[in-house]
Amino acid sequence: MNNLEVMTAILQKIKEYDRIMLFRHVRNDGDCVGSTKGLKEIIRCTWPEKEVYLIDEDTAKYLEFLGPEDVPVPDEYYTTALGIVLDTASEARISNRKYTLCKELIKIDHHIPLENYGDLIWVEEHRSSLCEMIVKFYDTFREELVLSTQAATYLYTGMVTDSGRFKYSDVTGDTLRYAAILLDAGVDTDTLYARLYLEAFEYLKFKAYIYEKMQVTENGVAYIVVDREMQQQFGLSLEQASAVIGNLDSIRGCICWIAFIESGDEEGTIRVRLRSRFVHINSIAEQYRGGGHACASGATVYSMEEVHSLLADADAHVKEYKSTHEGWL
Repeated sequence: MNNLEVMTAILQKIKEYDRIMLFRHVRNDGDCVGSTKGLKEIIRCTWPEKEVYLIDEDTAKYLEFLGPEDVPVPDEYYTTALGIVLDTASEARISNRKYTLCKELIKIDHHIPLENYGDLIWVEEHRSSLCEMIVKFYDTFREELVLSTQAATYLYTGMVTDSGRFKYSDVTGDTLRYAAILLDAGVDTDTLYARLYLEAFEYLKFKAYIYEKMQVTENGVAYIVVDREMQQQFGLSLEQASAVIGNLDSIRGCICWIAFIESGDEEGTIRVRLRSRFVHINSIAEQYRGGGHACASGATVYSMEEVHSLLADADAHVKEYKSTHEGWL
């Protein structure tokens, strides 16, 4: 099926079911929270008689202003429901494991496909965010669907955060046209941006510390290791520590930047956030238990030896790219 046929089939499934369960990925971000909440609100406003549940007990602290999720429900609620998983490339990353109980399952995603799951699959990996796809879904069937200001706010949150405030390379004319639909629905951008981007004084001091501690490999990979001691020194949540990746993106000559975040768990997990300009780095992430987009991926390592190994691989990858391409600044 082409994308229009898949979207039409998804709409028909939503119409058929009286109960719908929404799912998203672990370590959630603005896009997966915005898309699940946005789709839930669209369904709720369009069909008030339907039951729509979004159950996830791991909402990132910086997104709490978007409101709480639903409380857990008995397992039998799932068995007669349609499940829709959003923004999640692989089943292992679905946060609520009860998705397997649903009568039918739909996958909607914009990541490079790692595996197929679900009875219906709609993937557009060139989209800057999953929220962009949900707005496309609304726009395609706008004669039947209702977009409230609240739904638009959820979806705009995901679009603006996943696109780096519309500056990443996968932002297209469609991205801005879909954003315009949301703005026309009444999104209060002044309040939204204040909630997303205002920073505490202590966090600003942490950013200054980061600029002192970051390093650059021989061929232009900027990186920082945010260990538990650093997190405790500045009182950082795991989400705040992970956000450090955004401070490494403007170094001339560095077309790849990586943040290593110690999680502090018993397994010694180190979360890895990889970003790049021009060069694709998802292949590096896939070697270290991860994946994602061509220029924005995540991975997991379990020791400083693996940290150094990943850095060496990334450095070699950047070296090869620079030797065979021009115009990378």
